Amino acid sequence: MIVLKKALGRRTLLRGMGASVALPLLDAMLPAFTPIAKADARPRLRFGVVYFPNGAIMSEFTPSADGVGFEFTPILRPLEPFRESLVVLTNFTRSHPGSQVGDHAVSAAGFLTGVWPKRTEAEDVEANTTIDQVVARQIGEDTPFPSLELATEDFTGYVGGCSPGFSCAYMNTLCWSTPNTPLPMETNPRAVFERIFGDAGSATERQARIRKQQSLLDSISEEARDLERGLGARDRARVGDYLENLREIERRIQQTEARNIVDAARMDAPIGVPDSFDEHVGLVFDLVAAAWQADATRVFTFMMSREISQRTYPQIGITEQHHSVSHHQNNPEKMAKVARINVYYAQLYAKFLEKLRSAEEGDGSLLDHSLIFFGAGMGDSNSHASDPLPIVAAGGGVGRGNRHVRVATRTPVGDLWIAVAGKFGKRMDRFGDGTETAHGLF
Repeated sequence: MIVLKKALGRRTLLRGMGASVALPLLDAMLPAFTPIAKADARPRLRFGVVYFPNGAIMSEFTPSADGVGFEFTPILRPLEPFRESLVVLTNFTRSHPGSQVGDHAVSAAGFLTGVWPKRTEAEDVEANTTIDQVVARQIGEDTPFPSLELATEDFTGYVGGCSPGFSCAYMNTLCWSTPNTPLPMETNPRAVFERIFGDAGSATERQARIRKQQSLLDSISEEARDLERGLGARDRARVGDYLENLREIERRIQQTEARNIVDAARMDAPIGVPDSFDEHVGLVFDLVAAAWQADATRVFTFMMSREISQRTYPQIGITEQHHSVSHHQNNPEKMAKVARINVYYAQLYAKFLEKLRSAEEGDGSLLDHSLIFFGAGMGDSNSHASDPLPIVAAGGGVGRGNRHVRVATRTPVGDLWIAVAGKFGKRMDRFGDGTETAHGLF
């Protein structure tokens, strides 16, 4: 039997005016008769971190029972549909356990670094290369974007000390490319979209395009039709669904820009950033899913809100500022409000997990080929507790799911990141305060 099939390249792009759109993994990218597990184009395990601010009500977060088949707590209940792909991790601590000095600053700066950052309000900041960057250097060097650093609140204009004795730089990002180089986090969904899928030109040109409702994706439609003619039915459906998803993301961004453009000349709000927090978070998560599906990146970090965030949540009935109500002083009414905020963040995250689970890829889904952490660098919000930190791991990368793993009290979070580095092929004897891998996690 003669087989004439020629595999489509994994880096195949659809090109148009100002747009280059990568494709999801297709059957046509696999050589004939090659099992997915052995193919060069097989899905790679991806890594992500989703961070929420101002700690948690730990009694409502931590399961009471250890091991397999635990009962989901009120805060974690939105994640129960992903039970088989989820592990709750308890008793990890940030550096200098028990200390409240630096509180919010060291919560953000210490979570992915595993260190106590240098105490300074000047520019001579120092922490540690973060685990996302370690992983990106292992698995992201052959992608267009080794990592994406994302957020919803931009405070980069703040300088000096945003927390007593600690530079604002420590709270403006989670990610450090070197111990002295904090990475900026992008807050504008339009900027992320254009970075991944094409440059829409200058601000003037972009505004003109907004008025005409012209799509970046329109310019690649003819090439997409040509490609689809040579694909099988399953691949045609995947390409169609993928491009339709991108078009929906772009449509939502355009709607936001159309609302903002009237006031753009009068106010400092960047075009493309939604007024609605739900919409902003949803757009970021959808962009990450699209970028993962196109293999444009394999690593992302998303700071859902910044430490000391003064955001209010009228959509869930919370009109007090987040940071203020987090100092609940053990008042049951205030604690219930903090727990409600924690549940809300878990619900937004759960929508992202569902997006990944519904996206087919190779022999599974995007969720099957991911290891994603949801957590914070602060435990109890009222006391700015260094431990236990609220951390959940999700995706096929956890190995056996449906588990609550309670490590030894005050295990350095660096031990967790040593285990993660090993999962991605990087052997480390030390990471921050961590000196050994946390066993039995994955």
